[in-house]
Amino acid sequence: MNFSYTHVADLAKAVEPPADGILTRTLLNDEHVKVVMFGFGKNEELSEHTSSLPAMLHFLQGEATLTLEENDVSAQPGTWVHMPPGMRHSIRAHTPAVMSLVLIKER
Repeated sequence: MNFSYTHVADLAKAVEPPADGILTRTLLNDEHVKVVMFGFGKNEELSEHTSSLPAMLHFLQGEATLTLEENDVSAQPGTWVHMPPGMRHSIRAHTPAVMSLVLIKER
């Protein structure tokens, strides 16, 4: 049997936060899961949106505010969030920040 895998030695260094804007890099996209790394410049914001898939966010660097429906929560290295499909959310980075997004593709 032939197995393939993805190895990242340091997930926090998979993207470098830009001086301005938001940088994304897809690490994995197969039939089961999609993993996207986000690098946020200071004071950058992802406006409110939803996902049709279950999602997990893991903050690896920096500080941000994550709005989940009507709740604002602080995010810093180590913060992890699971969101069901359809949940309204937004992200506002206060410092340069790195976050991973894992989307679970339902069968």
